[in-house]
Amino acid sequence: MARRQRRAESVSSARSRAHSLLLLQRLAYHSAAAKCDGGLMTVVDVHTHMLTLDWIALLQQHGGVYDVKPTRAGQNSIWKDGAPFMTLMPGMWDYEERIAAMDRAKVDVAIVSLTCPNCFFGDRAVSLKAAKIVNDSMAEQARARPDRIGWLASIPWQYPDDAKAELARCVKAGAVGVMQLANEAGAELTDETFAPVWAEIDRLGLPVLIHPGTPPGMKDMHLGEFGLVPPIGFMIDTTLAFSRMIFSGFLDKYPNVKLIAAHGGATLPYLAGRLDRCHEMIPACSSVIKDKPSEYLKRIWYDTVVYDQGALEMCIAVAGSADRVLYGSDYPHNIGDMEGCLARVDALPAAQAKRVRGGAARDLFGL
Repeated sequence: MARRQRRAESVSSARSRAHSLLLLQRLAYHSAAAKCDGGLMTVVDVHTHMLTLDWIALLQQHGGVYDVKPTRAGQNSIWKDGAPFMTLMPGMWDYEERIAAMDRAKVDVAIVSLTCPNCFFGDRAVSLKAAKIVNDSMAEQARARPDRIGWLASIPWQYPDDAKAELARCVKAGAVGVMQLANEAGAELTDETFAPVWAEIDRLGLPVLIHPGTPPGMKDMHLGEFGLVPPIGFMIDTTLAFSRMIFSGFLDKYPNVKLIAAHGGATLPYLAGRLDRCHEMIPACSSVIKDKPSEYLKRIWYDTVVYDQGALEMCIAVAGSADRVLYGSDYPHNIGDMEGCLARVDALPAAQAKRVRGGAARDLFGL
């Protein structure tokens, strides 16, 4: 029995190495081809989502505060507190449709992840099952399309032992990073409950995409009116999560965790000066960290899901370099925009565009 287990582990490890090698070969091919194509590099999409119909069924059965039903406009969506926050699109579970969309947009590689509410619903068994359903699907698709698909693991953070075990399983299966929401059922990412998981990710030096979920207090903010969760609620969630991580000294505690702030860092680039001023003038803001918050903003990464050229340029300026900004599309959400996000990247100065298109992602994920 032990011999069979060792053989199975060996096969799994070999598959993971083969997937990484094939992905690297594709990137190397495009890097060489770039020399004959104006210097443009492989396009790597780091903010793009997939899920499964089984995951939706599990959410419908055990979602608790979440519901799946149509909006008044007839769009089948996931709801919380009387507000729809995620429209279900066929491309979310159809990899053939995904590849076709990537080909049309000239996107080479997608690093897919599960969107909100991720696996943070139900009891312990349900949460782990939700994570495994999607992780297994993504691993399978990456094996089938090693030159096009990479993936981020979803793990049940609220159960640290389970989370660490699932993380180890996913890394062995080829995951190149982790997906996490900006709050976990209302709990802050700096909560000590999650410290063992962060410590393990820090030990492994993995990238973590921090993606918004429904922000705490959304019902009191009446975010259901005008469909305000995606345009405003998500931005609140990301901004608050990263502000806490900066002011609490989280980035100093876990220096090897590579944090990616979704949607261009939400409002963080615009608020950089305000954060610095408050750090200077409000004692509570400087009670833990001594460096200015804007210095910490140069230690995280950002994606390009901002929908505006000026916002993208501001993001690069606050990040300190195009090396900290990664192409992302938010496909296949109804507001995702593979072609538009890439067009804005290509409108940057050539050297910046090369890094944002894929060079920075290649370095970050060790592709």
